[in-house]
Amino acid sequence: MVRNVAGDMAELDPEDFYLLSGVEQGMRFSEWVRRDKLPDYADLTREEVDYRIDRCLDRELIERKTIQYEGYQLTFEGYDALALRTFSERETIDGVGSPLGFGKEGDVYEAQSFKPLALKYHREGYTNFREVNREREYTADRDHVSWLYTARKAAEREYEAMEAMYPDVSVPRPIDHNRHAIVMDKFDGVELARAKLDPEQAVGVLDLVLRELVTAYERGWIHADMSEHNVAVAESGITIFDWPQAVPVDHENAREFLERDVENLLRYFGRKYPHEVPRDGDVGGIADAIVDGSFRSIRAFDEQ
Repeated sequence: MVRNVAGDMAELDPEDFYLLSGVEQGMRFSEWVRRDKLPDYADLTREEVDYRIDRCLDRELIERKTIQYEGYQLTFEGYDALALRTFSERETIDGVGSPLGFGKEGDVYEAQSFKPLALKYHREGYTNFREVNREREYTADRDHVSWLYTARKAAEREYEAMEAMYPDVSVPRPIDHNRHAIVMDKFDGVELARAKLDPEQAVGVLDLVLRELVTAYERGWIHADMSEHNVAVAESGITIFDWPQAVPVDHENAREFLERDVENLLRYFGRKYPHEVPRDGDVGGIADAIVDGSFRSIRAFDEQ
């Protein structure tokens, strides 16, 4: 788990951020940034670079590796610090509070502002970089791809999708994004995987989710990673979150991703509520109904 760096922000000087930005710039070209390149990248003297390196190493904002040369790269804590500084300068948030959730591809914290917000850091590519690099289309055409680039592009994709869909689709309201981080509305509800629905509610909730997918498709997007882990259920309705793998409807594999989303939902509901939802439902027919906007209820497919 990546440490929350919010508590370190007051201790950092502007020159510390110059160094972090310099390392970030150098990582566009190589995984490890040579020490002798940092004065130019950071716009600092060699003496200042030496001092700032020690400060940032002590706070685990960068790490050092020596093979053929002495090189440095940002840690995720260092990347978090750069994003937090930008959000602070924009007055998007005033501070960072308690964690709301941790996952293999992202950490979410409560953000302090004029209203409760959520701050999501994308972590794609940091521990499973090669796997993510193969799977994510936004890394396919680059000769050198760092985990910074992978995480940043994931955040950009998620923010773009939510901005295009909100408020017509029940997604968190996107507020701001920088680098690998997104600020959004904090939403209510419990993850579907942990929700205790009465069996008679199962069809109604599944219908709600599928209808949201209809509207998302109308707005030009397919989630492409639907599961019981990215739907929140509350008394007021549902929220679909985690959109970094979303693809536009004109994507060459759009139909495959849409059917996979439908299949994942049917499999979960069919396993947990077998008397209400068939596990082997008409995936293709439901996908057709999503595409043409005619979907109303899963019950219509039971009768076919």
